[in-house]
Amino acid sequence: MELEHIGIAVKSLSQSIPLFEALLNTPCYKEEWVASEAVKTAFFSSGPQKIELLESTDPQGVIAKFIEKKGEGIHHIAFAVTDLEAEMKRLKAAGFVLLHETPRPGADNKLICFLHPKNTNGVLIELCMEKP
Repeated sequence: MELEHIGIAVKSLSQSIPLFEALLNTPCYKEEWVASEAVKTAFFSSGPQKIELLESTDPQGVIAKFIEKKGEGIHHIAFAVTDLEAEMKRLKAAGFVLLHETPRPGADNKLICFLHPKNTNGVLIELCMEKP
């Protein structure tokens, strides 16, 4: 596994994109709507890794609830894997709780799965793999 991106929950992409463009001194290279997760995303390159901003498209969505409870900030850390299903099986056998039993479509042409933070010291972990 290697670090793929850090996901940051934001209230507004239109306000946050210029902030991160100035902070990282690089333009947002991609915006995308991910229906399965009820979010709009914006991506930035930061060396070999990426920063993903996430804005909820649903007031009852996961990102909206996260912001309501904790405010804007780091939502998850994502790791790239070469075989998502095998990694899910391995981690489940090791006692980790998966938030999804099968890979789901994610942003940036990825298949994804999240691990429950109760098994990862309170950190929401995303596993991701390029779609075949």
